Amino acid sequence: MIDDAGVTGSSPKNRRIDGRRLRSERTKQLIIEAYLDLLRESPQVPTAAQIAKRAGCSVRSVFERFADMLTLSFAAADYAFAQGMAQAVIRHADADRQTRLRSHVETRAGVCERWLPLWRALLHNQNESELLKMRIEQMRDAVAARLKLMYRPELSTLPEAERKQLVIALEALIDFESWGRMRERHHLSVEAAREVWINAIDRMLPPTPPS
Repeated sequence: MIDDAGVTGSSPKNRRIDGRRLRSERTKQLIIEAYLDLLRESPQVPTAAQIAKRAGCSVRSVFERFADMLTLSFAAADYAFAQGMAQAVIRHADADRQTRLRSHVETRAGVCERWLPLWRALLHNQNESELLKMRIEQMRDAVAARLKLMYRPELSTLPEAERKQLVIALEALIDFESWGRMRERHHLSVEAAREVWINAIDRMLPPTPPS
């Protein structure tokens, strides 16, 4: 079909197909968002019925888009990984020590505050899928890479073996569950929890070399 400008246009049938595809993708996104919202509200992994109700669709619609709940959790992990990378924009990597500390911790705390419930669900399901294990390791690798970047001046002063040990210790310090314990067990505010991390990292790092 050629329109008045001589450009090939889509047929009514193709437009209907495109509209259905867009609606299907929108429903898929609503299901992922419903799954994540429910995880934030309760530590229990939500059921398909709960997800469908929150997303405003049928249980059948959930399983038309995801083969099973594990597939849904993997899709949610991919979504969270992309969102987390966008959220964790690198800032102040070349700034002074205190600026780097605060920038890094504020970013990491924001990620943990938002994605802790999903992280727990992923760990719960990790033995069900090698792909899920790989995604978890990718997330951990990204945290370690950020540590090496943000604290490069300090880490550069250490022998390789000590540097590796310190990165491992720092990664454990800023783990999701560390954030969860501060917020849930010790009832710290976001600001107070961030200060705990900032002070602990500052004490663990060696002196900053002269510029």
